Formats: sequence, C-alpha cells, structure tokens
Amino acid sequence: MPTAPHVAPHIPPTGPAHPAVGAATGLLDAYAPGDRFLATPTRTLLARGVHREIPHDERPLPQRVADSLEAARAAGCSEPVAIGATPFDHTAPSALVIADEMRSGPPLAADPLIALPADAPSGTDWQIRPRPAPETYGAGVASAVERMWRGEFSKVVLARTLELSAPEPLDIPAMLQRLARRDPSGHTFALPTAPGRTLIGASPELLVSRHGNRVVANPLAGSAPRSTDLAEDVRRAAALLQSAKDLHEHAVVVDAVQQALAPYCTAMQVPARPTLIRTAAMWHLSTTVQGTLAAPDASALELACALHPTPAVCGTPTETARQVIGETEPFDRGFFTGMVGWGDARGDGEWVVTIRCAEAEEKALRLYAGAGIVAASEPAAEIDETAAKFRTFLHAVGAEL
Repeated sequence: MPTAPHVAPHIPPTGPAHPAVGAATGLLDAYAPGDRFLATPTRTLLARGVHREIPHDERPLPQRVADSLEAARAAGCSEPVAIGATPFDHTAPSALVIADEMRSGPPLAADPLIALPADAPSGTDWQIRPRPAPETYGAGVASAVERMWRGEFSKVVLARTLELSAPEPLDIPAMLQRLARRDPSGHTFALPTAPGRTLIGASPELLVSRHGNRVVANPLAGSAPRSTDLAEDVRRAAALLQSAKDLHEHAVVVDAVQQALAPYCTAMQVPARPTLIRTAAMWHLSTTVQGTLAAPDASALELACALHPTPAVCGTPTETARQVIGETEPFDRGFFTGMVGWGDARGDGEWVVTIRCAEAEEKALRLYAGAGIVAASEPAAEIDETAAKFRTFLHAVGAEL
C-alpha cells in the first residue's frame, strides 16, 4: 500500500489494520540525511522539507508548537504535525519543525520485512576517545554517593560520552537501518538538529503519549546488561527484578511520573510492581502508567514538558541534581536526555526520552550513556552499566570499546 503525503490525512492512533508488506520498511529505506525519521510502536514517520520551524522565544514550548500548528492550518495544511527534538536544558532552542511533507506507515515491528538483516558495518578504523575517562567518571560517581550519604540529595543521573572519528564521511542511513532492525519494537529516530548535524538513536523509553483522552507513560529505571549466554541472561533478568537498589530507584521515578500526571487526569492506573522489558543490549525495569485525561486541551507535549526531566534522566531533587550534573559532567548534554517525538493540532502525540543515541556530524560521532546514581551505587558497576548502554550504538557502527 503506498504511503500518502501528509498535507491532508490525519495520522491515526495506530497503523493500518492490515499493513502491506514493506509499508514501514519502505519509509526506512527512503530515509536520506536531512529527512526526519521516527519509528515508534504505533507508527513509522518520514518527514521531508520544512513548512515552518518552531520559534524560540519567551512563550512556553507547548504554546509555541500549538501556535505554529494553528498557523500552518491557516496557511492551508489541514492536519499539520510537529516533529523533532528538544534538548535536556528546556531553556535552550529546540529542533522542532512542521514538515512540508509527512509520510506515515504502520509500526516497523508489524512489517515482516523488518526481519531481514541490515548490511554489516564496513570495517571503519574508528578512533575512540572517552570523555571523561572511565576512572574520572568513577570518581564523579563516588563523590556523588558521598554527598548523598551526607543528605544533600537522593539521586543523580551522571552521563559520559564516547567521541568517535572516522577517516570517511559517516553513512547515517546505514546506521539507522542497523538500529531499527536490531530493536524494531522500540523508538528509532534520525533527526537534524543543526546544519550538517543529526541526532540518531534507538530509545527504549516512552516519556508520554496522548491519543484522545488516553495518556500512557512508560518510565524505565534500573538496568542490567544482557548476556549472550541464555542461562546467564535469565539470571541477570531475575536478579534485576529482586534488586533492592534498582527497585528503589525505579519506584522513585514512577512516583514522580504519577505525581506529575495526576493533575491532568481523572483516573490513573499504576501497577504496584515493575515488569521487565529488554532491548538487544539491556534489561530494564518498566512500569506502564495509564491515565484518563481530564482536560482535552492538555496536549501530549504539555504533558511531556510537565514530566521532563524525570528522575530517570536527571535525579532527585531535580534542581539539585541539575547542579550536580553541571558540576560533574565535562560536556553539554545537548539533546541527550531531552525528548524526541511528534504532536498534532488535536493534541495527540508521542514523546520519547532521548537515550541510546549519538550526534553525528560529517566524520564524527558523539555517543552518550548515563546511569542513575543512588546511595548504594558502586563506581565500577556504573562504569560497566554505561559501557553496556554504549553497545546499542557501537553495534550499529561496528566499533568496540
């Protein structure tokens, strides 16, 4: 079934009931640098061109997006959609646009062709530079733990980066293919954030979605690396479900999500215990929070901004954790731990936490990975956890630590 340009049809809450073979992978194959690609468990989107950029000014971001969507409708676009990325620092400019053309299809996981393997990475001679060095990162974790024992704060998420350089220009479409085909049930994206720069990744974490009056959030906190040995992999999953440290860390995040969404909802369903979800590289503790929206004018983006940043990407209390992040991390997070997603003029949309990602520019990649630090954290374990999280993207480019 051919895809249609965005200028008229509204994007449905789910893909077609009987998606044709190749409807979603066709959009993945059609991606070219400069396009905006986003695949979620409900749909696959490919946007081209820029009808208008979302401006950066004193208005709250949800208001700027709503005003831009309304202006696009007034200019003749019957069902405009905003798509793109927002940074970790909510005061910094976003990279959100209303596209000239939006093509939509079913989820990648519903397309049988997604099972076909991507081409293997070429034998690139990657130069890899960690920033900070692992031992420096470990020292930052130890310092944060010491401050927590003194009662200054209860959690902080500390990140580190890998800077990769290649002798040849990057093949971003090939990276996207490998990310999407390795975890087709997740959230895969490739979005321009500046001229010549692309934010690309495969996040497991839905921040929030809204379809009509139905609200869903899926916080993740508490992780363990996967193993290629089946018995060891199962052991790690079972241990994660019983880990007091990880269960506490997860409960803090779920409570924060529930408190942030409660003012917008008439009813909420919050499971008492988390379940497990898996990616190709990691196990995660997961809770699906559902709610019924009280006010129809609260858009998905407004809900996302009320939630962001959750303790899963920042810490608790939020402002203290932000300060610790600024004091400890020797880089600007940029779009890492921000949000990627889409939103329409009806208020529907999906916003995803920007993790398992990299910023790509010509011959260079910057990979990001973070870990939730609590009083029971051990520096060596957090170094190992971030190294495991890097593997999602390292696999996509054929590099190893």
